Amino acid sequence: MIPVQTQNSFLTEDFLLHSDFARMLYHDYAKDLPIIDYHNHLPPAEIAQNRKFENISKIWLAGDHYKWRAMRTLGISEKYITGDASDTEKFDKWAHTVPYTMRNPLYHWTHLELRRYFGVDELLTSANAAEIYLHTTELLQKDEFRARGLLERMNVEVVCSTDDPVDSLSEHKDYFQANGKVKLYPAFRPDKSFAIENPETYKAYLTKLGNVVGFEISTFDHLVEALSNRVDFFHSMGCRLSDHGMEKLVYSSETKLSAEGILVKVLRGNHATSEEIEYFKYKVLKKLCKMYHAKGWVQQFHLGALRNTNSRMLRVLGADTGFDSIGDFDQARAIASFLNELDSSDQLAKTVLYNLNPRDNEVLASMIGNFNDGSIKGKIQFGSGWWYLDQKDGMEKQMNALSNMGLISCFIGMLTDSRSFLSFPRHEYFRRILCNLIGQDVQNGELPADEKWLGQLVSDICYHNAKNYFDFSPSNYRL
Repeated sequence: MIPVQTQNSFLTEDFLLHSDFARMLYHDYAKDLPIIDYHNHLPPAEIAQNRKFENISKIWLAGDHYKWRAMRTLGISEKYITGDASDTEKFDKWAHTVPYTMRNPLYHWTHLELRRYFGVDELLTSANAAEIYLHTTELLQKDEFRARGLLERMNVEVVCSTDDPVDSLSEHKDYFQANGKVKLYPAFRPDKSFAIENPETYKAYLTKLGNVVGFEISTFDHLVEALSNRVDFFHSMGCRLSDHGMEKLVYSSETKLSAEGILVKVLRGNHATSEEIEYFKYKVLKKLCKMYHAKGWVQQFHLGALRNTNSRMLRVLGADTGFDSIGDFDQARAIASFLNELDSSDQLAKTVLYNLNPRDNEVLASMIGNFNDGSIKGKIQFGSGWWYLDQKDGMEKQMNALSNMGLISCFIGMLTDSRSFLSFPRHEYFRRILCNLIGQDVQNGELPADEKWLGQLVSDICYHNAKNYFDFSPSNYRL
């Protein structure tokens, strides 16, 4: 049995900080800054209702694909992952798994989260699982450990949820009227509006969208009108961001196809060809991006995920259950062509590009320079390490590529992209890695030991750049 032990020299106040200059940057310039988490998947209803979590399994294990994949790899039955085992049994299996996750970021995240939220300074194992389960569950019953209190505990200033155009945003309205300390804003995620691969699923979605806007969607013009209607509504509710999860950005120079014709074909129950699918996505997305520009929004593109790869488990568990991976899609030409088309008519909104395949780091880091036009500081952003890349190696590579080919000083920093209220120490993780990266350069004599300037640069990346880049203000609401 692995012995219970305290963290001792692991996860100290100087965790990941390997020079005096790095320690100074983190503790004096980064540590205490508020958090702007401009992209996550937290349920707005749980913030509005200030959910109380029954136990740590409910808040920590439910929906966490990272943990699920690790447990499956270790040979743990699905019963203890997404199955009907008790919450206590599921936590026991996770505690058994944790020592085997060494060198995976889960090991760092697990102990950061236990320590920052619950004051647990032991390394989680099977031996102390029952004690830690009881301790954390007891704390979660206190009012200050409800959903809002957990956000406030991490000094979160802003969170942006991820919302479909058909969403009513009623929870956002309820929360706004409750005058919560942490600001909650919606973000527009219209992926389903151009997902025509499955005609029946798409028709059902257009029916929902039509019910929301009050008219039937039977033509391409109707679709564009409906989306414009929802963009207007989201804007009135404080939304200033859109987001899109795509294998790759789409562009088509095809002149023989018709978006109207493709839509009619799909509404009749017929499958579109791959060429028609790409063309339709391109036409809808271009219309949307012009709407974003007109509203002054930021548009985000998360590119490169290969989703639902395991058909057997997809049938058993459904989508988004931990069977997605990094894809190897060609990205550069379509990104350049799509952004160029918007820029040609001066309708390119502020844009954040995220890649999932690390081979594309330099592609995106160089791409953003093509469309930064001097109108806005860092108008086009290379987004932080995402999903499989939001770990030490991935974040260092992203920041090195951005430093080499752009200006890291303009970078808008980290986000959680998470469904968990316990994931916010990832901002601390990022800040420590950033400070260590710069501190190492100072130690090597590759940067001057200019505390004031480098401290300002760190503060900007961790907080001020995002604060200035996004238009977050309570006055955005018109309720």
